[in-house]
Amino acid sequence: MNDTTPTTTQEYRSGFVAVVGRPNVGKSTLINALIGTQVAIASSRPETTRKAIRGILTTPHAQMVLLDTPGIHRPRTLLGQRLNDVVDESLSEVDGIAFLLPADQEIGAGDRRILSRLRSQFWKGPWPHDGGETADRDATGTSSHGDARLPAAGKSEQQGRWSIPVVAIVTKIDTLSRPKLVAKLIEIDTFADFTAMVPVSALEDDNLTEVRDVLLGNLPEGPQMYPEDQVSEERPGDQIAELVRGAFLEELDDELPHSLAVVVDDIESPRDRTQAGLADDGKTHVMVSIYVERDSQKPIIIGHRAQHLVQVKKKLRTAVNRIVGAKAKLELHVKVAKEWQSDPKQLERLGF
Repeated sequence: MNDTTPTTTQEYRSGFVAVVGRPNVGKSTLINALIGTQVAIASSRPETTRKAIRGILTTPHAQMVLLDTPGIHRPRTLLGQRLNDVVDESLSEVDGIAFLLPADQEIGAGDRRILSRLRSQFWKGPWPHDGGETADRDATGTSSHGDARLPAAGKSEQQGRWSIPVVAIVTKIDTLSRPKLVAKLIEIDTFADFTAMVPVSALEDDNLTEVRDVLLGNLPEGPQMYPEDQVSEERPGDQIAELVRGAFLEELDDELPHSLAVVVDDIESPRDRTQAGLADDGKTHVMVSIYVERDSQKPIIIGHRAQHLVQVKKKLRTAVNRIVGAKAKLELHVKVAKEWQSDPKQLERLGF
């Protein structure tokens, strides 16, 4: 029996927590910091996350599966709508919500839209501030009332309650002075009476332990679901594809933030290559296709004298070796899938 195996099922807590928020509020950065390794792309560019990446945090007394959801936003393309669908699917199976609100930005329409969605799914009973309206919504997911404030989760059943814990995580607190941070926390407290509210700076490792303890403490009792050393539910190919896409996003600055899609076509071990009659160089070959929407974008990806391809390979060498468990060789091929963000067949083929 290992150290993380609970002595009784009743003493152990486990469950799924969806990390939600507007694009670029620090969802991936927080998850990576809590897990202790990179399981999701952390980028300064909005709408970086495209899938519900699952990171697994295991302690001696609990196991939490964190779902890194795409930022909830008004979709401009079919891809954008698919990303919102990913959020809906993720929310349908969770035991708790971590709602990220950045300290350095005003509460805006996007935050209110997310609150409305959470209210429609997870609030039970009438609202005390609006004449007894229940959490029922119209087909658009919006309320006939402009007031998005919520009564506290601990209030009486007659006033309504959250069906699962909804915790406000105030991110990027390192960007504010203490007086401004206090004012921001008061503002968020009046925005909605969350189950709990925790300020954090994932980049500065400030208050991460408190975030972890609050989220774990709000999980239901349950068994350990994954081995103690597993930190992600993603398959090796999916992990590598996300790493490659993230590396190109950083390499290319703002040139192609949304026109890029990455698919790992195959992972060939030395044995696989030998059986296929290919040269065996002792390395695992990872075959990667990088898709752009137009022919004119290919040179941007490749770079002068293939410098972008070389830099990405160099940057990811150690991470890819770790994922495949052997020395690996990344083979990057740049291809065109015209207007793939709005083409249902292309989206299906690219995994959306």
